Amino acid sequence: MIARRQFLSTAALGAGAFFIAPGIALATAATDRRFVFIIQRGAADGLDILRPTGDPAFAGLRAALIGETAGARLDPMFTLHPALSEVARMYGQGQALFVHAVASPYRDRSHFDGQNVLETGGVQPYEVRDGWLNRLVGMLPRASDEAIAIAATVPTALRGPVQVASFAPSALPHATDDLMSRVTALYGADPQLHPVWAAALETRGLAAEASAGQDPASLGRLTAGFLTKPNGPRIAMLETLGWDTHNAQKGRLANQLKNLDAMLAALRDGLGPVWANTTVLVATEFGRTAAVNGTGGTDHGTGSVAMLIGGAVKGGRVISDWPGIASGNLYQSRDLRPTTALDSLIAGTVAESFALELSRVGRGLFAHATADRPMSGLVRA
Repeated sequence: MIARRQFLSTAALGAGAFFIAPGIALATAATDRRFVFIIQRGAADGLDILRPTGDPAFAGLRAALIGETAGARLDPMFTLHPALSEVARMYGQGQALFVHAVASPYRDRSHFDGQNVLETGGVQPYEVRDGWLNRLVGMLPRASDEAIAIAATVPTALRGPVQVASFAPSALPHATDDLMSRVTALYGADPQLHPVWAAALETRGLAAEASAGQDPASLGRLTAGFLTKPNGPRIAMLETLGWDTHNAQKGRLANQLKNLDAMLAALRDGLGPVWANTTVLVATEFGRTAAVNGTGGTDHGTGSVAMLIGGAVKGGRVISDWPGIASGNLYQSRDLRPTTALDSLIAGTVAESFALELSRVGRGLFAHATADRPMSGLVRA
């Protein structure tokens, strides 16, 4: 029966779905606030995204990655990568902030293990089974529908006792309206399958109305389409891939950031007035080495940068207890040393986004001790 229900949900989506990579996961909550978590899978280079140009050691370490076009100078220490032009504009409007030299408790530089720690909120890989975002949904007031059944695969951060699902690619051909009507009639009297089919049809309609493209801007508009529905989800997670820049980083990272910039701008524009109540968190599993390797890239590191973007964000600033990147200041003589706990940033962000008690959120979402002291002053009340 479970397999049959999954097939029905997927089939309904396939009738109007399109290829969106890498995917969206959504959950409903009884709130006017919106929260979006964007994970950068592959270890995004925070030293290139938000460049510490005011650090005397930066030019010597990173000269090979700096192009002719300078990015926006945010303060005496930090310059934003030039590909993030829309994010720079939002920063100037007080709608974006950055937290640099940030990391989860994980230190061993494995993508799979690092992503698991980031998404579960544990201290060691696979010690926690559910995700912090699922636990967050469980803390919020119950909505009329706890989640939208969109596809079969759910990211680790959203897995847990609260039912959620994800929007994913479908290779099924477009079904005719006649076929959809016949299947609807077939399951109309079935007490078990009719509600599942009806929910799948509703999801199909949401997806079809939201967007019809595959590019990053379309993904942003698609997400906005879901989040602006009166009875739609209020929490979304986007997975972005391709941040593992071991070689040719200069061009590859610029393209990645251009795509992220376009997606964020389309999300902002698509949300319209709802943007004022929205917080977007962008984070990665760990950073990259301070020095450039022999193939014009960087290798797995430790500290990186996280972004908070949205109309609800108290932006226009960079938060950093900057450790410096001179050789004597690096973690294990190779990486940006983390000075801020990513758990603390996440806990403070979601607590303020949904008006929850800071300490309760820290204890409820994360196993790491620093989450008991969540950051504050990040999101407007």
